[in-house]
Amino acid sequence: MTAPNPAEPSQDEGAAAADRRQVIIVTGMSGAGKQSVLRALEDLSFEAIDNMPLEFWAQALANPDPGEPAAARNQPLALGLDVRTRGFAPEAVLDLVSIMRSLPNLQVTLLFLDADDDVLQRRFNETRRRHPLAPDRPLSDGIGQERHFLADLRDQADLVIDTSRTGIPDLRHMVASRVVGLSQGDLALHFLSFAYKDGLPRSADLVFDVRFLRNPHYDPDLRSQTGRDPAVQRYVRQDEDFNLYFKRLTDLLGLSLRRYGQEGKSYLTVAVGCSGGKHRSVFIAESLADWARKKGHRVSLRHQVLGHFTKFEPLPDPVGDDNGAGAVAGGDQPGRDAANPASKGKSGAWHAA
Repeated sequence: MTAPNPAEPSQDEGAAAADRRQVIIVTGMSGAGKQSVLRALEDLSFEAIDNMPLEFWAQALANPDPGEPAAARNQPLALGLDVRTRGFAPEAVLDLVSIMRSLPNLQVTLLFLDADDDVLQRRFNETRRRHPLAPDRPLSDGIGQERHFLADLRDQADLVIDTSRTGIPDLRHMVASRVVGLSQGDLALHFLSFAYKDGLPRSADLVFDVRFLRNPHYDPDLRSQTGRDPAVQRYVRQDEDFNLYFKRLTDLLGLSLRRYGQEGKSYLTVAVGCSGGKHRSVFIAESLADWARKKGHRVSLRHQVLGHFTKFEPLPDPVGDDNGAGAVAGGDQPGRDAANPASKGKSGAWHAA
């Protein structure tokens, strides 16, 4: 059977996604966090079932028990599948996804979890577990064999999450905003601020470099503050090209989002970077998130350096200007929340699951 195209809509286009049962298939590399994602989905009221034989699912979902209560029959479902599952093969999983998508009562998302080889190896070593594909061989052999085996499945996934530098709190937030949001059918936006000194974020679809704007780092009074503080926001907005840049940036994003939606894209990550990831990128990311929310999009926002994540707390009311950048959030009003550095996830600081 031909593997499904994740961008294609369900065969029953007339049924609203909200009226279908959400089914999220969680798979990926061993040690990349499947158990943690399943637990996060359980906390979001999903029924999570791990490593049930593949042949069971197509029959069970196509022929539900008529005596099962309606509430149970409509409860969102998370299925954990990996190389330990009986009958597991990438082709078999893609066939299962295709069968599920042919059922008008289901809204199916295929999620693939990944991580760098060295991170996977460290997680296995920390837990002293053996790799399922290399019980009597070096751990690196099993990881390499599994990565090659799952390559096609990764390519066909609706969403790939790399957990190499993601702690458990951030992973739970990502599941809530990205995975569940993707299943709800419309275009969901995730804005991310980052520091160029740490490298480009792997999850980014679009990247914008704002290092040309005035840098608050060189003002002693602002250096210890962040782009969430009103004084820093005022400083950045005073750049002579800020208003024009933000206007053209939102024009570009508006056009892009419209076309992405027409193409069936369900999720988009927009990354904004500056040198240190604390001032300019934070303010621009928050301003873009506020702009997108007012356009009616589902929005989440994460500051990689600050460790702050939110499903979106809007900035104060916009402040108009002469250059048409009225959508820019006005940061010179009191009441901004402080960032929470304690929530910052640490690279690889969780066990293989």
